[in-house]
Amino acid sequence: MPNDTNKLWGGRFAAGPAAIMRRINASIDFDKRLYAEDIAGSKAHCAMLVAQGIVSPEDGTAIAQGLDRIKDEIDSGAFVFSEANEDIHLNIEARLAELIGPAAGRLHTARSRNDQVALDFRLWVRDAIDRCGDGLRELHAALIDQAEANADTVMPGFTHLQIAQPVTFGHHLLAYVEMLGRDRGRFADCRRRLNESPLGSAALAGTAFPIDRHMTAAALGFDRPTANSLDAVSDRDFAIEFLAAASLTGVHLSRLAEEIVVWASDPFSFIRLSDAFTTGSSIMPQKRNPDAAELVRAKTGRLNGSLLALLTVMKGLPLAYQKDMQEDKLPVFEAADALQLCLAAATGMVRDMQPNRDRMREVAARGFSTATDLADWLVRELNVPFRRAHHITGEIVRRAETKGCMLADLPLADLQAVEPAITEGIFAVLDADSSAASRTSFGGTAPSRVREAVAAARQRFLA
Repeated sequence: MPNDTNKLWGGRFAAGPAAIMRRINASIDFDKRLYAEDIAGSKAHCAMLVAQGIVSPEDGTAIAQGLDRIKDEIDSGAFVFSEANEDIHLNIEARLAELIGPAAGRLHTARSRNDQVALDFRLWVRDAIDRCGDGLRELHAALIDQAEANADTVMPGFTHLQIAQPVTFGHHLLAYVEMLGRDRGRFADCRRRLNESPLGSAALAGTAFPIDRHMTAAALGFDRPTANSLDAVSDRDFAIEFLAAASLTGVHLSRLAEEIVVWASDPFSFIRLSDAFTTGSSIMPQKRNPDAAELVRAKTGRLNGSLLALLTVMKGLPLAYQKDMQEDKLPVFEAADALQLCLAAATGMVRDMQPNRDRMREVAARGFSTATDLADWLVRELNVPFRRAHHITGEIVRRAETKGCMLADLPLADLQAVEPAITEGIFAVLDADSSAASRTSFGGTAPSRVREAVAAARQRFLA
């Protein structure tokens, strides 16, 4: 093993590790993604050390300039990452020593890789939350726009995937607006809780140097420093919370994706997706496959798997830092990448889909979907108790089934044969459009309510 690696570990190690140990111990292949956060944290730490008189201004300037140069090298692709230096922290430290000499060794005063990685990871997750928040906002806007455009587009509402009652397409899309609103709230909660700086906790016990943790916390945009050094270096709740929020968002995206798959299928034909979000078949030229929706639906498994992976890594770990925690980053990186891609794909599909309004209205009238309206009419107009109205409606539905017609097509005589008090006024509630328009309760599907809900959603989620 090269002697420089032994020096990074400290003088106690006389011999280097075996090759297999180097491979299992190294994390540079994936934690190099933390380079910008690592450099930002190091610059804040250096400025604080200078302000506290722990490092000279001259050394502080050299360190800061060296770190800026390293960032430029990594940004441009000129930086050579070394597995021998294990991780992003040691890679940057080794390069800094090459650039400015012994002064580089002063940067690690009053900190450890334990609080350094905890800081880097918090900064990265915080930015990932903001990126996901931007993606959620774009999807929110797409759904709200489509809901407004389809406030009076009648479609069948389903329970058990059986036709239940007519609803509006706008109302259906607004259901996902509510789900995503809760998702944004969970990410915001996660961000608020993680926004404490672990820097200065050192290995686990704090430091004897007269550091100013509030200064570094403020410089890095944190609300405050963490209150306990042991917790600060061993906590990964923020990453688990991020994955939990990502997983539930993925569940919501998968539900939307499944509906898009169903709606775009030939038996339904409720919507059409363009070539931008579909693919063809290698042998069936007529096919238009909703592959983007199917992949969004599938990537939920990756999100859920990432959450379970990190929960398993952290289960049963004693305080404080353990090397197990090196395995915390890959699940988070993979989940963040997958979620951002899914959000972009879902937004594209929502904006791309063209509803087939005639087909939706046609299917909405099937399955005796206005039976509840009939029962409600009996209660309102004839003062019939609802349970009896339900029974009467069941008898009328059976007559329509026998005749093979819709409820609206039954002759008045057939309706009156079941309940003599029924009048022609019943026909005003038996078509799908009237049914949907009548659901004017707050949060209901009536077009008037949908337009109100759209305006409210723009204020809640997009203002």
